[in-house]
Formats: sequence, C-alpha cells, structure tokens
Amino acid sequence: MPKLNGVLETALYVEDMDRARIFFEGVMGLEPFNADHRFTAYDVGASTVLLLFRQGETLETVHLPDGMGTIPPHDGKGRVHVAFAVVASELPAWERQLDDHGIAIEGRTHWPRGGESVYFRDPDGHLLELATPGVWPNY
Repeated sequence: MPKLNGVLETALYVEDMDRARIFFEGVMGLEPFNADHRFTAYDVGASTVLLLFRQGETLETVHLPDGMGTIPPHDGKGRVHVAFAVVASELPAWERQLDDHGIAIEGRTHWPRGGESVYFRDPDGHLLELATPGVWPNY
C-alpha cells in the first residue's frame, strides 16, 4: 500500500468571502498567499493550506491556463470542524485574542494525554478548534 504523507489542504465553504477574510486575517492572524473572487488560500504551518471557497463558486470545472489541467467541481454546505495546532504555552494568548475580538468560546476539553482544546465559531458557523499537543497519539 502506498503511504500518505499528511493532509495538504483543508477547505471551508463560506457565504461571504470578505467577511471570512476579515475573520481569518484579523482574528486568526493568517495572511493569504493566493486569492481571487471565489477563493482564498492561507498557509497554516507544517505545509498545510487552509482554503476558503465561496459557496456556489466552484460548481464548474476550472480549466487552468496553458493546458496545465483542470480542477473538478466541488462545493460544501453546513457547519464543519477544523482544528488548528497551537503551542500549549500560547493557548492563553489565543483565548485573549478571541475575547478581544468578541469571539465566544463554546467549549473546552482537557484530553487524557494532556492536550487541551478550545472551541469557537467563525462567521459561517464552522466549529474551529485550537488544540495543544496531547490530543491524539500522533499529536
């Protein structure tokens, strides 16, 4: 069996791209490295990319220039979950950052392996998690 090397991209589908960009850049401190009217790409560390797509804007095949290929249609609806890895010593600073922006913390978990998680929502209702090491056997 060939081996997977990790998850490269995670995608969230948003109703309002400007509102989502304000949240992910202003609250989460991310900087886009690629964007247009239908998507925004953020580097979230460890060779992982967070993609935001505007709902309904990726329903047609994308034909890349110069015959580079195609990207098949995709889309998503509903509230989904994404966990971001954070250093344990920075979790209190993240909690202050969320509080400073009026973002309510909806839940907290202290995991048996010693990790901690804090849960909150983005403007589209997606459940976001900040997780410290000790959540999973591999993290």
